[in-house]
Amino acid sequence: MSNHTADGETAGPAVSGIQSVDRAVSVLEILAQRGEAGVSEVAAEIDVHKSTAFRLLGALEARGLVEQTAERGKYRLGFGIVRLAGAVTGRLDVTQQGRQVCERLSEQIGETVNIAVLQEHYAVNLYQVRGPGAVGTHNWVGQLTPVHATSSGKILLAHLPAKERADVLAESGLQKLTPRTLTTEATLEKDLAEARERGYAVTLEELEIGLHAVAAPIRTHDGEVIAALSASGPAYRFTEERIHELVPALLQGAHEISHRMGYLG
Repeated sequence: MSNHTADGETAGPAVSGIQSVDRAVSVLEILAQRGEAGVSEVAAEIDVHKSTAFRLLGALEARGLVEQTAERGKYRLGFGIVRLAGAVTGRLDVTQQGRQVCERLSEQIGETVNIAVLQEHYAVNLYQVRGPGAVGTHNWVGQLTPVHATSSGKILLAHLPAKERADVLAESGLQKLTPRTLTTEATLEKDLAEARERGYAVTLEELEIGLHAVAAPIRTHDGEVIAALSASGPAYRFTEERIHELVPALLQGAHEISHRMGYLG
């Protein structure tokens, strides 16, 4: 493999490594598209020497991402791909399984309903439905939100093993976003323990002044908390009292999505 860039300057190891990764991903995409392909076909497709294609395929084969077919020299995707895909299919499934519930719940509650998952040290929103009474047009989908200051983040944190939770909090820090944000581990841990005990987490103007939210856990077939179902609205209307009135509907919605994910509890 050449270590020269297009302008003729010698590329460093980092550039060369990125190029190798790019080519390896291209190989996987070619096999996904064609079903199977030989070394020569792969080499021609990604415009490299046959020996480079052979090395790339060999490295991918060693990790179980590709495998040779009965006909030597032909390659196809391996079952290692399934292992990798398994890490995200649950997240993709949860939005698919949760759409109908979110739509019904947002109508019933009249506020914005979201599904969020843990992404490194953030809670990231995957799906949103705005209720008929939703104020403003804020779209939370794709947004990385601080775990300690959001109801979704709290419920996801609450169900992590203690060591993992400590690692996530060390990465995220406990930034003071409003005067009501919980910024010490002791107060946050107390709040998370309450969330675990009662089955839902609440934030009262902890992310933004004037914004209240409540979240419940969504579980997979084995009981693992994979996502959070939340409802949020303006503090003047989505009061603490109203939140507690609506909790049974939220819990029912989260249980229904969990059931669709195979949870039998």
